[in-house]
Amino acid sequence: MNKLALNNNLIENISALVKNARYRITSLINYTMTTTYFEIGRMIVEDEQKGNNRAEYGDKLILAISERLTIENGKGFSETNIKQMRSFYITYQKQQTLSAKSQKGQTLSDKFKLSWSHYLMLMRISDENERKFYEIEAIENNWSLRELKRQYDSGLYLRLSLSKNKKKILTLATKGLLIEKPEDAIKDPYILEFVGLSEQNDYSENELEQKLIDKIGKFLLELGKGFSFVGRQVRFTFNEEHFRVDLVFYNRLLKCFILIDLKIGKLKHQDIGQMLMYVNYYDRKVKTKDENKTIGIILCQDKEEAVVEYTLPKNNKQIFASKYLTVLPKKEDLKKLIES
Repeated sequence: MNKLALNNNLIENISALVKNARYRITSLINYTMTTTYFEIGRMIVEDEQKGNNRAEYGDKLILAISERLTIENGKGFSETNIKQMRSFYITYQKQQTLSAKSQKGQTLSDKFKLSWSHYLMLMRISDENERKFYEIEAIENNWSLRELKRQYDSGLYLRLSLSKNKKKILTLATKGLLIEKPEDAIKDPYILEFVGLSEQNDYSENELEQKLIDKIGKFLLELGKGFSFVGRQVRFTFNEEHFRVDLVFYNRLLKCFILIDLKIGKLKHQDIGQMLMYVNYYDRKVKTKDENKTIGIILCQDKEEAVVEYTLPKNNKQIFASKYLTVLPKKEDLKKLIES
């Protein structure tokens, strides 16, 4: 029995070694491909700048490069792809130059940590600050291309930036999302299109909760940095009465429990009072002395700001009410919703 357990440990260690090796190989391939394309773009742009009729010369040059590389290397070097390499250099040359100057010993391309497919998607974002934000977040959170697209389509940058001043927006572009206080971890609205429920409230709170549990990985990505799942319908009892918190999470960056209550329809002051009781219980009976105060988030389809304002104390930093959407909104509709 001990020998079998020892063999299992050996197999696990070997499996982990192989996975790590494959990850390093994939990272090396992505790095080599991306830096190569950046250099190709640089060489094309610098050569174009020597010509008189740059536009005409540039088109002929790209065609010639495409034909030669396709003959020698096969697919992947169409005119469109070569133009994308040129655009890649034009888009990122300033950013990479500044990075290289600020950190001695780095080459211009040391900062490229995503795949070529990631950068093709990022180049479609015209706003430089927004593009930098998504690049930083994709690197820090190891987003797949699909997740990067999903976060962009859900308007993550828009949802965060519309609630911040100019200085904090600049921080988003240079450092990504920093979680330093409870408000930093809150979004309004939350986009839950992955649950597959309609816009209409023709489902129950239990159904919504089950869908979120079924897609817990995607829900954690939507919640943001530092979240880990603790449990659902977590029960506590006092005065011989039982209470259940819909969803309990812990945030390692804020070092606190985060309680989430799901509400269908309009938010009522009783809902806020209930969450206040949950948070107080956790602060007094669950959290340890070295942990920070518990945060409560009520996710609802509709909320009255006045109800939230007058139910909670002025210095409230623990209870938050946020809307949720079960379909991806258009950017214009999302902006109206946030500003309303």
